[in-house]
Amino acid sequence: MAFANDDRRNVDALFVVFGKNPHTWRTKRGPLVKEMRISSAIEASLYPFVAAVYPLFRQQMWGAVVIRIARLAAACSLVLFFLIPGALGHAPQEAPQSAAAPSAVDSEYGKLEKLLSFVRARNAEQYAILSPKGIDEGSFVKIGSIDQWITIRGQDRDNPVMLFLHGGPGDVTNPWSFALFAPWEKHFTVVQWDERGAGRTLRKSGPAVASTITVDRMVQDGIELAEYLRKHLGKEKIIIVGHSFGSILGTRMARARPELFYAYVGTGQVVDGTKNNSATYDALLQKAKATGDQRAMDELSRVGPPPWNSGEGYRVQHKWANAFENADQFLDATIGLTLVAPGNSVQDLNDSADGQVLSGDRLWPQTNAIRPADLGMEFSLPFFVFQGEEDFTTSTALARQYLESIKALHKQFVAIKGGGHFAVFMRSDQFLEELVARVRPLAIGH
Repeated sequence: MAFANDDRRNVDALFVVFGKNPHTWRTKRGPLVKEMRISSAIEASLYPFVAAVYPLFRQQMWGAVVIRIARLAAACSLVLFFLIPGALGHAPQEAPQSAAAPSAVDSEYGKLEKLLSFVRARNAEQYAILSPKGIDEGSFVKIGSIDQWITIRGQDRDNPVMLFLHGGPGDVTNPWSFALFAPWEKHFTVVQWDERGAGRTLRKSGPAVASTITVDRMVQDGIELAEYLRKHLGKEKIIIVGHSFGSILGTRMARARPELFYAYVGTGQVVDGTKNNSATYDALLQKAKATGDQRAMDELSRVGPPPWNSGEGYRVQHKWANAFENADQFLDATIGLTLVAPGNSVQDLNDSADGQVLSGDRLWPQTNAIRPADLGMEFSLPFFVFQGEEDFTTSTALARQYLESIKALHKQFVAIKGGGHFAVFMRSDQFLEELVARVRPLAIGH
């Protein structure tokens, strides 16, 4: 079915949650799709929810709970997307056809919410920071004249502080990364930040900040946050890890204020918006030929190389980028992880959706023509790129070339085996090993 204009905001949120941005043709999660059938929306939401929740239980004999969640997930999908007023946008304008239907759905949703609350409580206990020298904080901090949401977690305050800059734009990691980053918290104090115009920061400020959502302003926000963290945590310097869009902010922060940072680590490193699509298209076509994937070859050949005059080229390219990187299941699973994360609610899905739409609108025009010189060519600190060896979203080849071309106090390229654009999450154990071996020693003893 095609959605009516009155449902525009609700459609926007749906597209973003499922990895599509209707305003920009593309996000790191995928391309524009103009229509979505109800059945496919339910099917799309059911699988990732179960896929995300099941691993949390499989080693702990919670199979019965998983089965109940699976039975109720379809009801949850209906509620979230079509029947809960304001759940992912404005309430439907038409009155319900049956007075009994909302009551039944409310009942099912109530049962599901009880299960979600149970899982959240269990996860809060399982992932609690209990060590005497640990830290677990979540708060709004005044940065760039607005309140911005940050979380700080680690098992030992003496560990180096790592500031993780999420991608997107607007694709916050705070809501769903609790399990993925838990092993990191043994070696680092991990700081996550809902950037201006994203996540809970956007919930707090509202969309009135839209005019201030610029790369320059966000780079300054990041520098202010780094200075706050140094004072708040009693550290001389911190480490930056920037993913995808966050690598733009991180690179520029490192260039502007190197004295604040022990090192910069980029992953899904953005390098050259004018060349990236061509580089990734060529790499995808080579991958399709090498694997004998005729369907991929046919679709990529049909749209041809960029530049494209419509969203179809972007749609096909990002479809096969996610497919060859095996990223689709991971991206879907973040929805389920958000729903069972300690302290979360459906509101956090809303915040993520709203942030990706608003940030995409504001920031894509500022970044899609970025060049290496805009990032910087000289750095007075150690500079690392940990890139998935087959990143078909931000070209691995361009990232390697960029690192080779810059001057830095020390520089090193590390290919994450089997990784793509989301290697920092999908190969988080390997990524952590590289961080501990190559980056953490730079901060130890200071």
